[in-house]
Amino acid sequence: QAPSVYGGAGGYGTRISTSTSYGQGFSGNFQLSITGNDVLLTGNEKSTMQNLNDRLASYLERVRSLEKANSLIEKQIKEWYEKNTIDVRHDYSSYFRTIEELQKKISAAQLENARLVLEIDNAKLAADDFRLKYENELLLRQSVESDINGLVRVRDGLTLTKSDLESQIESVNEELAFLKKNHNEDVDRLRKQVGGSVSVEVDAAPSIDLATTMENMRKQYEEMAEKNRQEAKERFEKQTVELNQEVAINVEQLQTQRTAVTNQRQIAQRLELDLQSQLNMKTSLEDTLAETEARYSYQLTQIQGAVANLEAQLGQLRADMESQTSEYSILLDIKTRLEMEIATYRRLLEGEDNR
Repeated sequence: QAPSVYGGAGGYGTRISTSTSYGQGFSGNFQLSITGNDVLLTGNEKSTMQNLNDRLASYLERVRSLEKANSLIEKQIKEWYEKNTIDVRHDYSSYFRTIEELQKKISAAQLENARLVLEIDNAKLAADDFRLKYENELLLRQSVESDINGLVRVRDGLTLTKSDLESQIESVNEELAFLKKNHNEDVDRLRKQVGGSVSVEVDAAPSIDLATTMENMRKQYEEMAEKNRQEAKERFEKQTVELNQEVAINVEQLQTQRTAVTNQRQIAQRLELDLQSQLNMKTSLEDTLAETEARYSYQLTQIQGAVANLEAQLGQLRADMESQTSEYSILLDIKTRLEMEIATYRRLLEGEDNR
């Protein structure tokens, strides 16, 4: 509360009344009060001024002590403000660096996540491609196996044909042997007949026609037997060659088909292994992606908590700074009031001295 001064003419009836309260923002409470003790300047002005001077000296002493205390508090406030300002700036810079590093880590994690998703998609496409190749190779394998089964049936048919031809050859050989046997029997019978005729008709002339006929018959039978034997041999050799050629071709085709089936089986097995490897890689990438997402989600939660904590600390620091600024303003206001009161009393003293 600012001082109030009332004065009458010539200094008589002067009334000085002050009431001040100090201590806001200090570590302890200090109060100075000059209450309503009226000082009337009547009669003995010297004693009255002496009393006023004593009171003013006491008041000035208290003012000086308050100025010292105020100066000390201002110094402490300044030191505290400078110290905390430096620390706050330092802390903020470290927090900003931490936040920037965490943001970089989050960006790197997002890029890694995108890369893993791309690899998973590529793995899925590769797996689908291998599955299609596997299905095509499986169809080709089934087709080759069907061809092999057909060739096996052809081979069995050729084997039966070969057995039939061998039976026919054996039958022809038996027929040839039978014809030879019959021819020999006929020749023997004719010889016996010729021999009997000679012995009976010993005195008769030999029959030239009969001998010629026998010779011709023998030649005809021999030619017929030779022709049949040669035809049977040629037919047998021809059929044997054809059968051997067909068997060789079928064996070669069978071997080729077996080789193709073996290759197709190897390709199918390799494709199955590749497909299983791709599926395992896909599962591993999905697990890695889930683990990465969980880890970075947890880190992001921690970062958000740290940011919230920093924001709370920043708000508290701002509130503390505002509180200290308010206290500092109050102290400055108190100092100003004290200076105004000192100036007022000095003017009063100077006015009394001039009087």
